[in-house]
Amino acid sequence: MGKPIIKINNLSKCYRIGTKEKGYKTFREAIIDGVCAPFRNFKQLQRLTRFNNNGDNARSNDIIWALKDISCEIDEGEVLGIIGKNGAGKSTLLKILSRITEPTGGIIEINGRVSSLLEVGTGFHPELTGRENIFLNGAILGMRKQEIKDKFDEIVSFAEIEKFLDTPVKRYSSGMYVRLAFAVAAHLEPEVLLVDEVLAVGDIAFQKKCLGKMKDVARGGRTVLFVSHNMGAIRSLCNNAIWLDNGRIIKKGTTDEVVRDYEECQLKHLDELSYIVERNPEDVKHKSFYFSRVEILKRKGKEDKNTTIFKYNDKLVLIANFTGELAGDRFSPEFHIYNELGQLVSIVVSGAYHDKYFNKKVKKVRVEIGPLFLTSGEYRITLKIMTDSGRADTWENAIGFSIIECRPFKRGHNSYTINEGVCVLQQSFFEIE
Repeated sequence: MGKPIIKINNLSKCYRIGTKEKGYKTFREAIIDGVCAPFRNFKQLQRLTRFNNNGDNARSNDIIWALKDISCEIDEGEVLGIIGKNGAGKSTLLKILSRITEPTGGIIEINGRVSSLLEVGTGFHPELTGRENIFLNGAILGMRKQEIKDKFDEIVSFAEIEKFLDTPVKRYSSGMYVRLAFAVAAHLEPEVLLVDEVLAVGDIAFQKKCLGKMKDVARGGRTVLFVSHNMGAIRSLCNNAIWLDNGRIIKKGTTDEVVRDYEECQLKHLDELSYIVERNPEDVKHKSFYFSRVEILKRKGKEDKNTTIFKYNDKLVLIANFTGELAGDRFSPEFHIYNELGQLVSIVVSGAYHDKYFNKKVKKVRVEIGPLFLTSGEYRITLKIMTDSGRADTWENAIGFSIIECRPFKRGHNSYTINEGVCVLQQSFFEIE
């Protein structure tokens, strides 16, 4: 157990909302406003004190607590994930730790240099070049010029912007911005690295690269605070996690425990209307023969139930409808399952794997997939139609489902086969006229 590098005690932050922005003031109005300011601030302080003492029962039309009495300790070398729905207070917490935002109350102790990546291009000057911004960010972090020079080549190589190094960053794309910003933040050796969802801007390859770099940073003994809605990335990177909701800590513990409880809570409130998806014909490139509708169900005994929520070892049923006239004599539907990182984790193919083809008269196909040997998380299914002459249609991310409980060592599980590193789940096809 390392010593705490960050101590947070009763941290709170409130904002006034709904106030109308005032226009420019005259000189006379500015003087009067300055004279009245102490009385106005004292009245506001009294109102805040009453609101704070009365807790959630107090009513105020223009005050919102982004954080409320947050207390925790973060150990040196800990990789901490911070999760929660939008508006839970995650970004506010990181902004306070970065000294960008001043807290309303509470105490924070940070024993080390902090580097933050809270949004694309944080701390960049748009008129300066990429090269100049590397030195500017290093200076802001308290790095000596020689230290920055020693890391300069690594930063440029990681960001992959050599050709644009002497171009003003205002001409960078959002992807180039985040590449350089992350490279600077991760390579200038801060004791604490704060990352807030900015990796969503990059492509899949860059996200993997950044996750790998953050793992290297953590293995080097530095502390990482990582905010993300991607539970797969949180599980992959973080040892522990904090779940925030309405500005309060709901749970702090190991990543698996916190994420599991968070996902179960979120799924309880899901309005399960996405188990049937109708395709917009305008989105179809090749309209001769294509998927027009998909429905997802859970097979339990001899009954089917519409749902998008499954557990490990459940059986999933897909019913796919087709529209148009097939040019050839037969076709084979394919169902590709991807995880939250966009990685192909399993595949269901009627033709190549099971020699099951359908003739042109078939307009609906039912497939039973499972048992599902998939870990907890969110998954998307891409549908494809293969004919003798090639691919006839592809419906990207047609429908999705969630795995909320994973017990891979529970007895009674059926076996499955592996084909080229992709799990081929047991499947049965039925055509429906």
